[in-house]
Amino acid sequence: MFIKIKKNCGIYMEHNGMEKNHIMPVTSNFLINLGHAAEISFYTIKETKTRFDLENHQITVPPHTRVIHLQMAYNYSSTKEKIGDSKGSIIERNFYKFYFKPEEMGQYEELRAHIEKHVLNL
Repeated sequence: MFIKIKKNCGIYMEHNGMEKNHIMPVTSNFLINLGHAAEISFYTIKETKTRFDLENHQITVPPHTRVIHLQMAYNYSSTKEKIGDSKGSIIERNFYKFYFKPEEMGQYEELRAHIEKHVLNL
């Protein structure tokens, strides 16, 4: 199952390949294969947060911003073979977070409803 995130000035994305506290605006349409997502969570930002774009310009994330957090399956992960000075490896699962500012609740609700149609509650 795929979901389509539509480009919009009120939607931002973060993933663990980016520097900490950096987000980028969604500037083109793209598809996400939910078959590769291991966990999906939904939450709301309760207080103003400051993030930065890829050029280190400040972006304010207001309260009531909704987030869809996708934790991807292990086959979409990265591995570090050396941790500090010791040998070993660590597997880091990829994640994506989509921030929907309050003015973008329509697309957020549409995506959430589509995702929840495929969730089995026991």
